Amino acid sequence: MPQENKINLSIIIPVYNEDQYLNILFNQILKLFNNKTVELIFVDDGSTDNSPNLLSTFEKNNNYNLNFKKIRLDKNSGKGKAIQVGINNSSGEYILLQDADLELDIKDANEMYQIIKNNNIIKCIFGSRYLSGKLKKNNYFVNTLVGKINSFIFNIFFSQSLSDVHCGLKILHRSVIDKINLTVNDFGIEIDLASQIVRNKFFIYEYGVSYYFRTKLQGKKITWIDGIKSFYYLLKARFFDNDRSTNISIIYTSLYMAYVGSYFGMGLGNTLFIVSFLILGSFLGIQFKIISSTIIFLFIYLGSFFGSGNGTSLSVLIFFIIGLFLARYIKGRFIETKFNYLF
Repeated sequence: MPQENKINLSIIIPVYNEDQYLNILFNQILKLFNNKTVELIFVDDGSTDNSPNLLSTFEKNNNYNLNFKKIRLDKNSGKGKAIQVGINNSSGEYILLQDADLELDIKDANEMYQIIKNNNIIKCIFGSRYLSGKLKKNNYFVNTLVGKINSFIFNIFFSQSLSDVHCGLKILHRSVIDKINLTVNDFGIEIDLASQIVRNKFFIYEYGVSYYFRTKLQGKKITWIDGIKSFYYLLKARFFDNDRSTNISIIYTSLYMAYVGSYFGMGLGNTLFIVSFLILGSFLGIQFKIISSTIIFLFIYLGSFFGSGNGTSLSVLIFFIIGLFLARYIKGRFIETKFNYLF
């Protein structure tokens, strides 16, 4: 009995009203990925144009070697939902996410696949429209600005150094897919995906890709509203989508850091210090759980007994720094133990 071919690569392409691009895209994929170890999954996200007919034609005219799958969603549910459905129906060792609109070059996708499959260390590569000297065409200043701001905020929130969180071209090893649980159904899927990858301790590599923007008349669907929503998803991913111990720590640490802020300034200045320290506390709460965070608080409290006036403020600040270093040291001692959720 012949052995069934193993699927090495699953290419997932969400489609919503892209009939003017599908023929070109499909032919480009066949030139580079027409192999029995490749699985091509088109997820039709409730298209109302000729996209469903074109996909059916591709499926019937099966003069190719790759494994073709067509999935139809009854109503438009968003890019994120289409990607989730595609992933759930994939079987490849590697998962390649590719947009259908030809803004991103399928040649770059192939280059990224060649890199990741030949390097066992790399488990995740994100395409970046802002790296390398590859060809680019982009007149949307606001979209670019929002994308770069979002990447900047993401880097601060998750201690990363990514240039383009929102690029739709990504390739992931199955071990990454098995660790994450995507829940966002719209364009916020990019932030959801990146944040979960980081939380699960996978390193994100970047690869410079070409970019050919299209206008709204050419079918571009992302709007300024999606840009605003992306800020919400950044806050949600960092401060709410955590395990219980982290969320408790964020609240606890924010409160006592607000207490620290009360030692600085007067009047309106004092209020600004309290708010600023509360925000700082929310970041500390992500890094330090209850016990290590309590160590910081105890040193702050101890510092409040020294000096008077501005001297007390300086003493509190010095003891805070000492407590911070001690908490980091103790956390490091327990990070690989079953009690790490407390430190």
